Amino acid sequence: MTRISRRNLLTASAGAVPALTLGLRPAAAASELTTTGIVPAQLARLDTMLKTFVQARSISCAQLAVSRNGKIVLARGYGHYSFTRAPSPSPSPTPTPTATPSPSVSPSPSPSASPTAGPLIWRGNTAGLALVQPTSLFRIASLSKHITSAAIMRLVQDGKLSLGASVTTLLGLSAAADARLAKVTVLRLMQNLGGWDKEVSKRDYLFSDHAISATLDVPLPITHAHILTYATQRPLDFAPGTRMSYNNYNFLLLGRIIEKVSGQSYESYVKQKVLAPVGITRMRLSRSVEEGLPYHSKYTAKTVLDDSGAVVPHPYGGANYANLDSAGGWLASAVDLVRLSTIFTGGGGVLSSASVAKLLAKPETGLNQHGSWYAGGWWVRTMGSGLNTWHTGSLPGTFAILSRMHNGVTYCATFNRREEEGAADYDALLDELYDAAMGITSWPTTDLTPRYF
Repeated sequence: MTRISRRNLLTASAGAVPALTLGLRPAAAASELTTTGIVPAQLARLDTMLKTFVQARSISCAQLAVSRNGKIVLARGYGHYSFTRAPSPSPSPTPTPTATPSPSVSPSPSPSASPTAGPLIWRGNTAGLALVQPTSLFRIASLSKHITSAAIMRLVQDGKLSLGASVTTLLGLSAAADARLAKVTVLRLMQNLGGWDKEVSKRDYLFSDHAISATLDVPLPITHAHILTYATQRPLDFAPGTRMSYNNYNFLLLGRIIEKVSGQSYESYVKQKVLAPVGITRMRLSRSVEEGLPYHSKYTAKTVLDDSGAVVPHPYGGANYANLDSAGGWLASAVDLVRLSTIFTGGGGVLSSASVAKLLAKPETGLNQHGSWYAGGWWVRTMGSGLNTWHTGSLPGTFAILSRMHNGVTYCATFNRREEEGAADYDALLDELYDAAMGITSWPTTDLTPRYF
């Protein structure tokens, strides 16, 4: 069976990842893991799988949600957390960076390190515990991309935007640095065919705050406008439409197009036209310092939120989440994301079947060796007469998985830690979840959707 894991996807460009099992590290005592939500007996294997996974890796916060044919059948929260206020400024020595990550996946420090700016940070199992609920909001990183694509398709469906429109025309960008910029269309942005390749330029514009600030001689924090100015002054890395290169900048531009065409803020338009029709009210854009779930990472970074030069835990100032909005800035729960997935099968009246077909259509180029392609914030593969679509989201302190299977099953898992050393355990989890879901022969009939929406 061809699986839909990120492992198979990665072999197209980076070499195969060896097969893994979930029990790689000693598991914590079962009594240490708190759970909330509902798991029917028929889906106990999925629940056990997640519990084993998070306990073996000491992941403090996670979720799992599963739906079938649009009905939510499992919704679980795993773990607990609490916050205390760090000193501001901290008199303790500045944390030392433990690694230098690539810009697009900028990492961070140990959970116990204290940021100098004094945000709320996780202190472990202390007074005032909060249990992770099925509705708790997590950063979802690149799972934001299909949300942005849905908003774009809604504008197209309403006759306000053409997929063939040029980004230079829509946003008034100059093509002086590279005439090929005029060939970057809305559709090519959605399919990562825009012409930007961070492996060539050695830079992800959404994580280049210090360079942009210095080049443009503007203070931190920088804005979307600064990023566009900086990027537009540089040549493209390849001719638009000639190959696929996954790049966050494509989706930053799509967010700005949504604002320009709709006359609303990106967040406002998405909430009104994409989320509200299916009853989703909790989701919102992230901030760089959250007062919610803790985000754990071993990396530190020099803050991008001001010019102080303070070294902070990467999830708390190593990236400017306000700028990540349309590329990776949403907060959501796993139940929100499986609920939202119904719009890609005609649910909620958000997108027509014709709009969904255009969003998921094969691009002019970019089919990988496994027969998969990138379209509208999804990796897509034909399975029989249907499609498997999936995506992952990854940032320091964040990992999320969303998969829509050809048999009507959708599952989503969220975590407050990314795998930053050792084996790529999340790839193994993708395979295990897929196989487990395919092996279920008796599904629950109770629909949990009204409980959460």
